[in-house]
Amino acid sequence: MSNLFKAFDVSGSAMAAQSVRLNTIASNMANAQVGSPTAEGAYRSKQPVFQAVMEEVSAGAGSSQPSSASVRVVDIVESDAEPRLKYEPHHPQANDEGYVYMPNVNMVDEMANMISASRSYENNVEVMNTTKQLLLRTLQMGQG
Repeated sequence: MSNLFKAFDVSGSAMAAQSVRLNTIASNMANAQVGSPTAEGAYRSKQPVFQAVMEEVSAGAGSSQPSSASVRVVDIVESDAEPRLKYEPHHPQANDEGYVYMPNVNMVDEMANMISASRSYENNVEVMNTTKQLLLRTLQMGQG
């Protein structure tokens, strides 16, 4: 039964990681049209970096074995792709030559990433609901 409780931990950590991913995507999309007069000042797309964390339990005699895993966000990295250079002489952020540096955010990629993150989040909600139902049925079996 304790393994069922570990499923809550795994799903909960995955939901937290996907929440960070969704917030990062939202930030990318919100800044997709923010121009800058310099390449250094242009917004750059960001992506979270996930890491699987294995928790070990002692198996006796100095050995250990993995007992459960979880997911955590270890970093949020900026894209190294160059910003797009766009000629817009009347833009308030245009440089002396009339160019604006636009973020390297691809809205199609961000939308696909958002759908993937949403589905991953939903899948983990389903895992938690299924685990809850299994625990409830186990308790009902003990009562009857």
